[in-house]
Parts: sequence; C-alpha cells; structure tokens
Amino acid sequence: MANKTMEGGQAIIKCLENEGVEYIFGYSGGAAIPIFDALVTTATKIKFILVRHEQGAVHMADGYARATGKPAVVLVTSGPGATNTLTGIMTAHMDSVPMVVITGQSVSWMLGKDAFQEADIFGITMPVVKHSYLVKESNDIPRIVREAFHIATTGRPGPVLIDVPKDISAGPCTADLHAEMDLPGYKTDYPLDKDTIMAIAEALAKSKRPLILAGHGAMISGADESLKAFAEKARIPVTNTLLGKGVFPETHKLSLGMLGMHGTAYANKAICECDLLLNIGSRFDDRILGKPAEFCKNATIIHIDIDAAEIGKMIQPQIACVADAKTALDELIKHVPVLETKEWRKHLDDYKVKYPLKFKRQGSLKMQHIIDEFYKLSKGKACVATDVGQHQMWAAQFYKNDSRYNWLSSGGAGTMGFGLPACIGAAFGRPNDIHACFVGDGGFQMTFFELATAALHKLPIKIIVLNNHYLGMVRQWQELFYEDRTSGVDLEGNPDFVRLAESFGIKGFNLRRPGDVKRVLQNALDYNEGPCLVNCEVEKTDNVFPMIPAGAAIEDMLIEPPTRKLEKPTGST
Repeated sequence: MANKTMEGGQAIIKCLENEGVEYIFGYSGGAAIPIFDALVTTATKIKFILVRHEQGAVHMADGYARATGKPAVVLVTSGPGATNTLTGIMTAHMDSVPMVVITGQSVSWMLGKDAFQEADIFGITMPVVKHSYLVKESNDIPRIVREAFHIATTGRPGPVLIDVPKDISAGPCTADLHAEMDLPGYKTDYPLDKDTIMAIAEALAKSKRPLILAGHGAMISGADESLKAFAEKARIPVTNTLLGKGVFPETHKLSLGMLGMHGTAYANKAICECDLLLNIGSRFDDRILGKPAEFCKNATIIHIDIDAAEIGKMIQPQIACVADAKTALDELIKHVPVLETKEWRKHLDDYKVKYPLKFKRQGSLKMQHIIDEFYKLSKGKACVATDVGQHQMWAAQFYKNDSRYNWLSSGGAGTMGFGLPACIGAAFGRPNDIHACFVGDGGFQMTFFELATAALHKLPIKIIVLNNHYLGMVRQWQELFYEDRTSGVDLEGNPDFVRLAESFGIKGFNLRRPGDVKRVLQNALDYNEGPCLVNCEVEKTDNVFPMIPAGAAIEDMLIEPPTRKLEKPTGST
C-alpha cells in the first residue's frame, strides 16, 4: 500500500525509525540538507548528535554499536564530508561492526561531472564496506534502507553505505515504508552440519591438551554464556583475541587472557604446547599467528567461523565448520565429553605463576600502574575504549574483562584517534554505565575536538591521557630493531592537556607521581558533572612485554627486554 507523498529525506528518517534507530551521529552540509531538514519536519524520536568532524561521527557510531550490539547510523554531506568518513568506515569494516553510513551527494544529473563537493564515495569506499548503494529513485529508499540494515547486521556484520543525491532526498516518495527486500543471492543461514559437529566432538575426546581460542565472532554471535558452559563442561582452558576480550570472563580460572604479539606469556605458551586448538570466531590474524608455518604445527586445528572466506585464508584447519558460533557451541556441548585435562590445566597454572604480568611501582609513573589501579577502583565494571599503541596493549593486559561489549578497541585497522569518540558513542548507548577511555597523547590529538561533543551533552566519561610525549610503540620498535635510531616519534610541542580540557569546560586533573595514582583516579571516578580528563605524565621510554617480533614464531616470544641485538622484523608494526 502506498503512503501519502513525502520527501525522500523524510522517508529516510521514517525508515530509520522503523529500524529502531535512537541516534544519528553526523555533520551537516549542502548536499544532505533535505535529510537534515527532515529531522525537523518529521515527528521523530531520533536524536541527532552533531560532532566536530566526520571521522569522529563514524567512530562514535562504532563505539555505540560495539557497546550495545545494535547497528549505528552516520549522516554526513557529500565530497570532503563523505571522504572524511573513510578511516572510520575502514575501522568498522576491519572489525565487523554493524553500521549504516548515509552520505549526501550531488544532484543526479551532475554525477561524474566534477560538480561542487562531488566525490565518488560509492567507488572510494568499495574495498571497505560490506555493501553500498547509490540511490537513483526516491521510491527505492524504503527498500534500500531495510536492506542496508539487514546486510549490516546479519552473517558477518559490517558497514553499509547509502549515497543519496540531493534531488533524490528532496524528491517525492510514495513507496510503502515497509517495502520488501530484494536480495537474491544474499545468504546468511547456513544449516549446521551435524557430521562436522560430531567430528569436532570426537577430536576433542581424543585430546590431552586442548585449548579454545575465542574471537570477536563469538562475541558478535552472543555466544558468551554458551562458551562459558562449554568450556566448564569440557574443562578446556580459554584464550581470547584482542577483540574477544570479555566473551569469556578473563578472571575465570580457565582463562589465559589474551594471546598474540603482546598477549600473556602463558597464553602463548599454551598455543605452542596444545595438541588441539578450537578456534571459535577468530580470523587467525597476523597478530596471533607470528610465523604461520610454525603456528600450532603439532596440533589439530579446528575453525568455526560464520564467514566461509576466513576458512583456510591464513591457516588450513583439519576440521572446518561454517556456522554461527553460538549455534555451533549449543550443539557441540551436547556431544562433547568431560575431558581429563587436570595435568594440562595444572601445567598452565604453573606458567601463570612463573610468567605473571608485572611492572615496577617504584620510580617514574607507569602506564600499567594507572590502568591496573583504575581496574581495581572501577571493580572491572567500566566500558573501556582505547586508542592504539603501547597503552592499548597494557590496557588489554591489565584491564580484565568479564563481560562482552565492555572493550572497544580498533583491532584490524589500528586507528589512532578512535578511543575518545568511541567512548562518547558508547556513553550515548549506555548512559547508566561507567565509561572510560585510555588514550595516548598522539592518538588523542587526532580527535580531541570531540571534547566539545562530550561537554555539550555532559557525558560523565573518564578520559585518561597516558602522556609519554612519544609515539611509544613505534619508538619501542626503533629501540629494539633499529639500534634506537628514533625518527618521527618525539611529540615535542604537546599542549597542556588539562588547560585544553578546561577550555572546553571540562574538569581536568594532573597525575605525575605514583603515590597519587589512587587518589586522583578516585576523584575522576567520583566526578559525575560531565566529562573529566586526567593527564598522566608517564615514563617516556617504557616498553611492552611480552612481545613476539612481527614475523617471528610464537616460540620466539620475548618475556623480558632482550640482552641481544634483534633482527629487523619482517612483519608490520
């Protein structure tokens, strides 16, 4: 049944309402004016959050989606407004975050003619979206919006782009706002292969040293409770990826914490010594593998993933199961026996004692000290966002996560500037929870202008700037692998971050001495009149360990600072 005539922009807003959208994050501009006007002329409960830069909008949407499990929406204009979203879209795509990005576009008859603020955002974003649309008819809007949300949230989630020319958003739309989808060939329902499940159960039954690797895919599927029940029944230790933090409680006795380049020593040793690895929802990225040819070479590898393209891409498993993680675990638990793993678990517990995560509290102020104390003061209940670098790895090590949706970090893209806007987006999605972001002084300066958004909405987020006046992770590599020839890493000229915060009307604290850590962080946690910032003047040249040099085997892990000269790494930083 056709609706009364409305403008295309109004149809977009109504369709977003139909999808349950609460917030739109964005920045206005000429080509998107009809859509922005519809936010005023349409009776809607959707709240528009005006950011200070389009990249900030996408990171906020990303944080909202990761913290709630719900798809997020971005609205920006054409040309540079659209291209400014590219880094955020890539970040979401690499980490499988459900998102719909709506961009204004030049009028249809000027496409491809270098019109003012025209950019082929459809083509530019092609490698970093799950799907994209260029809307050519106003009456296609309801179908396209519905399809976009379906694609963004089903199977392996990801960002979907909708590019809307101005004449389309201003033109008449008479289509049914609940239009049917038309997605021939798009398939996300794979029937669970019971024979494969039985083969996995049989392989587990023969194992003496099994290990579960829990990835982001397990979290996306909502498999946390199923995973816990499965691991406890089968008595199998669990390690998690960076983005899998919280899908299995990291304080659980079966947990080994994060594995990989800067994972715990005991998780990495478990990978080297297991006789069976059950990978649930991890894509076997390079930060986990070390040297692929040496990875788990004496173990049976089983891979459960919803994305068939990930099977065999990096590691060829002996048993592969293309399935939703929760569905597979709920079936597998019916068939897996209680395994005799007492000796194996005792062996790994001994590693925990022998190779604990540690730092020295004496001397200069350490990032690890601040993160560890914040973890204790917040009782591990905060939703934590990070930027990228040394502080990210220390946060992953020392801020344990016991529930999903409480760890927001750019994994695949490694995007500096992600932490602050992601934390803001999460705070909109979960206003009653504690929200904190650990950011380095480098990444923070890439998106600090979003302090205005946080201040305007009085979001009680805690911004912990771990300020070492360096691009610390790059400096660490230069020290270890390039004979300490530092280049392009000294952040001389940093602003006074407390005065910067105060210029936005935000409460600021300085932290310089180890003896003040608990007091200052408690003051920040107690402050609830809006955002606050803690500038932490930390040790400038501390290094993150354990560490597996890029391209090296996991067996070559450095637990302590090396006493020998290291070869230049063959992998990426």
